[in-house]
Amino acid sequence: MKKRFTSIAAMGMITALALAGCGGDTGGSEGGGNTDGSGGGGGETSAASLEGKELTIGVFSGWPEGRAVSELWQHILEEKGMTVNLETAKAGPAFSGLAAGDYDLLMDVWLPTTHEQYLKEHGDSITELGAWNDAAKLTIATNADAPIDSLTELAENAEKFDNRLIGIEPGAGLTEATTEEVIPTYGLEGMEYITSSTPAMLSELKSAMEADENIVVTLWRPHWAYNAFDIKDLKDPKNTLGTAESIYSYGSKNIKEEYPKVAKWISNFKMKNDLLYSLENVMFNKNETDKYDPIIDKWVSENQEYVDSLTAK
Repeated sequence: MKKRFTSIAAMGMITALALAGCGGDTGGSEGGGNTDGSGGGGGETSAASLEGKELTIGVFSGWPEGRAVSELWQHILEEKGMTVNLETAKAGPAFSGLAAGDYDLLMDVWLPTTHEQYLKEHGDSITELGAWNDAAKLTIATNADAPIDSLTELAENAEKFDNRLIGIEPGAGLTEATTEEVIPTYGLEGMEYITSSTPAMLSELKSAMEADENIVVTLWRPHWAYNAFDIKDLKDPKNTLGTAESIYSYGSKNIKEEYPKVAKWISNFKMKNDLLYSLENVMFNKNETDKYDPIIDKWVSENQEYVDSLTAK
């Protein structure tokens, strides 16, 4: 039996999404014309009308895919002359803030399941801008050479993982699903389910992979860990973690009137997992600071054709 690894420690390369921000632009529409960005009747005719405008994006704390695309769009929009603030928040306050107009955008809304409750509460006060990724999934993952392939095998092999399942934040939806669905369905009550934080889980995962030890963690796709480590998802034949979801962007109620060009760009935005992983990996795995600007600049230069396509229409 493989030895277990060190105790949970915060992962230096993963920083909390502690971002500063302020409220969105209250100065009316970008040019006062058509909301589709067509420019008729004195409306917005080009990105030049974004010069001097200010916009705030809410970012869910602990969700790297949301941070990555938000940082990317901050770069893109600031290149167009805007001031873009990123403000971290938990999901509940973030949706409330979007509905109240304190935020202009949220770019990490998982549907139809994970954030369904917030849409029921705030759906009439916010604007759907479309899905940018359709391969989001909650998972339970292990090292690729682990002796099991399915959650149905975990209970009888728990000792090979030191009877521990490593989780993330106690209040996360993934944690709730694991506690209420995964553990009772697959008889994992005998395992110690450790919840702390996403950085702590990733630190444990990294340590186990470096020591060639078995580990089982709660995770999700898209996540840079799939790019950085040789890991696999355990099969979930009882579908306790749900099916694949899509990641949507949502705007404030009046975003199409206030920022028609931005709303159109975000509505057309698409990003596949492989490309997202490459961005996340350089931001959160290979980077040991919380300074993302130079990393985004370099990534954009290496993916210029894709980035330019995001604002081509």
